[in-house]
Amino acid sequence: MMKHLLAAAFCLVAAPAFASNDDIVKVQAAGDVATTMDRLEEAVKGAGATVFARVDHAAGAAYVDMALDDEQLLIFGNPKLGTPAMQDDALAGLFLPLKVLVYKDGAGQVWLAYEDPEEMLDDLSIPDDAPYVKTMAGALAKLTAAAAGN
Repeated sequence: MMKHLLAAAFCLVAAPAFASNDDIVKVQAAGDVATTMDRLEEAVKGAGATVFARVDHAAGAAYVDMALDDEQLLIFGNPKLGTPAMQDDALAGLFLPLKVLVYKDGAGQVWLAYEDPEEMLDDLSIPDDAPYVKTMAGALAKLTAAAAGN
């Protein structure tokens, strides 16, 4: 019994800091929002993907005299991955290109968050075993891990 408890405790300590609510994957980051977003943008470009937009939600809120904790969204993609999804179901275009949110929570912790591609495309006419879905999920995991700086 004690062995199992120790093994479980080790797994919790050794596992990367992430959370999921089935649809949204969250990765704990070291550093502030801007630095984390810079690392994410660099990783995305380094992987050969195209950055379409970097949206600063906090700056938008400040523009209308409202307060919002640091929060930025990166919109990016690779037509080699996204086009086959949209060929299988045009409605995939509602979810693509991919998006990652970098934000600071109420406790001051910075997170990267993205929608799990398998869940995101689940209600569409996309085959469950479509290779591009797994590739998208792997790319998001790799890119957010690089940006997390842990």
